[in-house]
Amino acid sequence: MLLLVLNVLFVLIAIAMIALILMQRGAGAQAGSGFGGGASATVFGARGSSNFLSKATKWLAISFFAITLFMAWYATRQAQPVVQQDLGVMSSVPQAPAAPADGAVPQAPGASQAVPAPPPAQAPAQEPPPAPAPAPQNEQ
Repeated sequence: MLLLVLNVLFVLIAIAMIALILMQRGAGAQAGSGFGGGASATVFGARGSSNFLSKATKWLAISFFAITLFMAWYATRQAQPVVQQDLGVMSSVPQAPAAPADGAVPQAPGASQAVPAPPPAQAPAQEPPPAPAPAPQNEQ
């Protein structure tokens, strides 16, 4: 309930800040007021509107940041630690058995004990190159 109220207040303050910032005059507007820019016709007088708008914006910004910090602190206090994640198939990976003390290499389960080793690869016998044919002899 508290976070719901704070979230609604948070959004209303953000909208009010946007409206107040857009109503303020920019830095270049000061030159136009010297030529009868209508600043004296405002509700707060010639100088009162800038003071009111800047002070209201300042206090809205302070409350905006205070609510932000409180909601972040409250969320970290209410967070529940994650106990165990469901890893699905990865959680059922079998563990490798420990090596025996006699130095024998352990075999995978289901593998036969007597596995014949493949015969060593033999290089094919090389035949000697054919002898050159005898040159024809001329009889005279």
